[in-house]
Amino acid sequence: MATSRYTDWASLATIVITLVLFVAAIWAKGFTHDLLLEAGVFLVSVKLILMSYNNGVAVKDVRDRLERIEAHLK
Repeated sequence: MATSRYTDWASLATIVITLVLFVAAIWAKGFTHDLLLEAGVFLVSVKLILMSYNNGVAVKDVRDRLERIEAHLK
């Protein structure tokens, strides 16, 4: 399994573990009101991973801009 430039192994492991635990919670508890809590935990994990990805993209953009400025100043 290959990772992209902005997604590391820890993020992928977090996604997989969280998804497995979410499915296990649905299987163990069924579709009850506790499902909303489990879905909330899952969505928070996904949101953190997406924020990490967006941060990586933004850092790359800033780095590229700084390199162009540096090249222009030389």
